[in-house]
Amino acid sequence: MNQIYLGALLKSLRSPRSPAKEKEMLIDVFDDWDVLTNTWFEVADCASFIEELSEDKTFPARQKAALLASKVCFQIYVAFCLEDYENALNFALAADTNFKLTPRPKSKTVGDKDDEYVNKIIEIAIDSYKKLKSTGEKMDARLEGLINRIFQRNLEKNELLYVIGLALDTRRIDMVEKAIIRSSESHVLLLETIQKVTCAKMDVQLRTQLLDVLVKLFTSNKYADFVAICQCLIKLNRPEDIGRLLDRLMSHTNGDLIAYQIAFDLYENASQQFNTQVLNTYASLHQPSPSTPTVKRKLSGENTPEQKETSPKPEESAPMSRLKAILRGEETVKHHMQFLIKNNHTDMLILKEMKDCVRTATAHNATLMANGLMHLGTTCDDFLRDNLDWISKATNWNKFNAVATLGLIHKGHESAAMKLLDPYLPKTEPDQYGFKEGGSLFALGLIHANHGTADCIKYLREQLAAAQTSAVRHGACLGLGLAAMGTQNQDVYLQLRDALYLDDAVSGEAAGLAMGLVMVGSLNSAAFQDMVQYTCDTQHDKIQRGLRTGISLLAYGRQDEAESYISQLIDVKSNAMLRSTGIALMSMAYVGSGRANIVSRLLEKVATDPNNDVKRFAVMGIGFLLSNSPSICKDYVGMLVEHFNSHVRYGAAMALGIACAGTGYKEAISLLEPLLSAKENYVRQGAVIALSFIYVQQTDVGSLKVGEFRKQLTKMTTEKGEDSMAKFGAIIAQGILDVGGRNMTIALHNRSGTIDMGGVVGMMTFLQFWYWHSMVPLISLACKPTCLIALTKDLQMPKIEFKCNARASLFAYPPPLESKKKEEHEKVETAVLSITHKKKMAKKSEEKMEVDEEPKTAKEEEKKPAPDNEASTHTIENPARVVRLQLKTLSMMENSRYKPVKSITYGGIIMLLDKTPDQKAELVVQAVAGGTTLDPAAPEKQPHSTFEIDLKDY
Repeated sequence: MNQIYLGALLKSLRSPRSPAKEKEMLIDVFDDWDVLTNTWFEVADCASFIEELSEDKTFPARQKAALLASKVCFQIYVAFCLEDYENALNFALAADTNFKLTPRPKSKTVGDKDDEYVNKIIEIAIDSYKKLKSTGEKMDARLEGLINRIFQRNLEKNELLYVIGLALDTRRIDMVEKAIIRSSESHVLLLETIQKVTCAKMDVQLRTQLLDVLVKLFTSNKYADFVAICQCLIKLNRPEDIGRLLDRLMSHTNGDLIAYQIAFDLYENASQQFNTQVLNTYASLHQPSPSTPTVKRKLSGENTPEQKETSPKPEESAPMSRLKAILRGEETVKHHMQFLIKNNHTDMLILKEMKDCVRTATAHNATLMANGLMHLGTTCDDFLRDNLDWISKATNWNKFNAVATLGLIHKGHESAAMKLLDPYLPKTEPDQYGFKEGGSLFALGLIHANHGTADCIKYLREQLAAAQTSAVRHGACLGLGLAAMGTQNQDVYLQLRDALYLDDAVSGEAAGLAMGLVMVGSLNSAAFQDMVQYTCDTQHDKIQRGLRTGISLLAYGRQDEAESYISQLIDVKSNAMLRSTGIALMSMAYVGSGRANIVSRLLEKVATDPNNDVKRFAVMGIGFLLSNSPSICKDYVGMLVEHFNSHVRYGAAMALGIACAGTGYKEAISLLEPLLSAKENYVRQGAVIALSFIYVQQTDVGSLKVGEFRKQLTKMTTEKGEDSMAKFGAIIAQGILDVGGRNMTIALHNRSGTIDMGGVVGMMTFLQFWYWHSMVPLISLACKPTCLIALTKDLQMPKIEFKCNARASLFAYPPPLESKKKEEHEKVETAVLSITHKKKMAKKSEEKMEVDEEPKTAKEEEKKPAPDNEASTHTIENPARVVRLQLKTLSMMENSRYKPVKSITYGGIIMLLDKTPDQKAELVVQAVAGGTTLDPAAPEKQPHSTFEIDLKDY
C-alpha cells in the first residue's frame, strides 16, 4: 500500500470528525491480513485510537475494532517475541462472535496467517480458562462464552474425543456427559473415558465427580459394561453398590460369569477391607443368614467360636460359594500358584555358580534370598534340599532370613503353610535367640501377604503376645502386618503399638512398619499422631526408620488430603528424620499422580536440604510420583544421575528403576550403565538393582543389552575382588531378574493402569534394605504373575489355545546357562632339536591334507546361523505366560469353543462362556505343589527333609 495513501487512511481513522461509517470501512480494510501484515507497524501507532473505538458503546462497529486491536497486538507480540498474548486475548473476547473459530482461507500473499492467529488465541483462552477453573477464581463471562463456542463447534463436527479431552482439562463435567450422550457408540466412548479418568493426572474431588457421572451413564446404557462400572465404583469407594450389583447379576442367565469376572477384578484392584465390605453386603442381600457376621469375624481376626463355621451352609448354592471364594481371594491365589508351578523355568545352574562363589556371610545371605525370589510362588525347594549342609552355615539374622525365604518359595500355598513351617515355628521350649522362629513367623506372613485368614492372624497375634526374644517379636510383627495388610483392624493395630512401646530397637522397627501395613491408605489421624510422637520420643534410630516407613504408608494414594500431615513434618528444621518422613509421606500420597508441582517440591528438597537421607528419599520419591510416566521421569532424573552427591545418584538410579520397571526402557538403561563403574559401592549396588527392575522379562530380541547385563551380574557375583556391598546387590538383582521362575514382573500398576497398592507398598518397604537386609523379601508384594488364565463357569482351567500374532522368540524365556567345560592345562614345553621340529611339521602337514575338509566343514556348519524361517504367529496354551508387550498381540483361535467375558488382551484371569455346554470339556491337569524345575535330566527328588540350624555348633 502506498505510504501517502496509508497515512491518509490512518489520519482519517484517528480523526474525531470522521463519520462512523467511514471508520468502520477503514477497520474492514485493515482487518484483512493481506493488508495488515505489511502495515501493522504503522497501524500500531493508532492502537490507542482503535482501542477507544472498541470501548465506545455508541460506535456500532466496536466489536470489529476490538478484533482489529487483537490482531495488531498479536502481530506485535509475534514480531518482538514477547510471548504475552493477554491483551490480544482480551480484545478477541471483546470482539465476541466477530472472532471466528474457523480460520479464513489460506492467502496467496501471507499464507495461513489467520490460522496461526486463531489457533494461538484459542490456545491462550483454554490455558486461561483452565487456570481459573483450577484456582476457583471469578470467571470472565466472555471467556466462558468463547469456551462454550469451542465445545459447541466440536460437538457439531462430532469430534467427541476432542470434546472429552478438553472437558477433562477444563473440568467441564457437563460437556463429558453431553459428548457421551451424543455419541452413536456411547459404550465404546464410555470405556475410553473411564480409561482417561482413571489414568489422568487430576485431583481426587474432580475424579470422584467424573466417575459418579460415568456410573450413571453406564447404568442407563443398553450395553452396560458391568466390569467397567465396578472399576468406577472401586475408585469411588462404594463397596455396597458393588455388592448389590453382584446380587443382581447372580439372578440372571450367565450373569454369574460376569459376577465372577468382577470378583476376580475386585481382588486384584481393591483392598482387603473393601472386598470384605463387598462380601458382607452381597451375603446380607442374597441370603440373610448367620454367615454374614461369620465373614466379618473371619477377616477381623477376632477369637470367637463362630470362626470354625466358615464352610458354606448346606443351603448355599454352588455359584454363591464360588463367588465368595473369589472375593476372599482363594481362587486367584490357587490359580496363580498353578500357573507358577507349571511354568517354572528357574535356571538352577545360576544358583549353583553363586553358591560356589560365596565366601562371606553377606553373600550367603543374599544367595538364599535370591533363591527365594527366583522360586517365588513356585513351591520348588530343590535348592534348599540339595544344599542343606551349606544352608546350615547361616547364623544369627542370616538364619532368620534363610527360614523367611520359605515364605517366598511357598507364597500362596496357604493350605499347607503351617505344615511346611512347623519344624521352625515357635514351640513350648523357645530357642535362646529365636532367629529361626522369628523367620518362620515372617515366612507365614509372606505366604499370606495381603490375604490373611482369620486363623493366620489369630495365630500370629498369639505368637506376638507370647514372644520372649527380639527376633521372634520382629518376625511376628512383620508377619502380622503382612497378613492383616490394609484391613485397618484396630485390635491388630493396638497390639502392634504395644510391641512398639516396649522400646526395643529390633522389634520396634518391625512394629512401626507393620502398623503402617495394617492401616495403609487410611490416613488415620490417631495413628499418625501416635507414630509421629513416638518418633520424636524414642532414641533408637531403627525404631524411627520403621516408623518413617509406617507413617508414609498411612497416606497411600490420598493426595491433597494428606497435605496437612505433610506440612507438619517436611519443614521441621531441627529434625532430619521428620523431614525425611514428610518426604516419604508425600511420595506415597501422590504416588502415580504425576503432579508437576509435587515433583518441583521434591527437587527443591534435593537442592536445599543438607541431610543425605532427605535428599535420597526425595529423588526416589520422584520415581514413585512418575511411576506411570517413564519418559518424564527420565527427563527429571537424567541430570541427577551425574550429581556430585553419591546419595542423590543412588536415589536417581532407584527412581529410574521404579518408574521404568519391566519396560526395558533404553534411555533409562543408558543413564544407569555408567553407574555400574561408580567408585561408591552403594551406588553400584543401586544401579545393578535398578537395572534388574528394568530388564525383568526382557529378551535378547527385544532388548539387546540384557545378555550383557546377565554376564555383568555373573562377573560381579563371582569375582573375588568385588566389594561385598556391590556383590550383595548383584545377587539380589539376579533373583529379581528371574523372579517367580521367570514368570513374574515388577509392577506398581495393575492391568487397568491404576496404582496397585501391593506393588507400591512392596517397593517402598523393599527400599528399606538400605538399612536392614531382612526387608528384601518384601519386594515379593510388587511381583505380579504375567499370565493369561482362562476359567470356565465351574472355575476350572479348560484346555484351550490362544493365538499370538508375533514371533515366539520375541517373548521366549532366556536360554539356560551352559556349564563350563574343564580347561586342560597346557603341557610344559621341552627342548626340541631343529631336525625333530622339521619332521613333526612335515607329518602335521600330511595329516592335515588327509582330513582337511571334514572337520572344517563341521565347524563352519556349527557357526553358520540358522535360517530365519520362524513363523510370524504362534499359539500358547492355558495357563500361559504372557509378558506385557505380548498382550496386545493376543487373539482367540478361529472357531473356538469358548468366548471370553472380557478381552483377553487385558491378561490375568478371564472367564469363558462355553458355546457348547452339553459337551464334556477337557481340563488342564492340576500340578502338585512342591514341583521341581523343568529339567528332564534331573533325577527324581526324595521327600523334603527339614534343615535344622543350631548355634551351638558355631
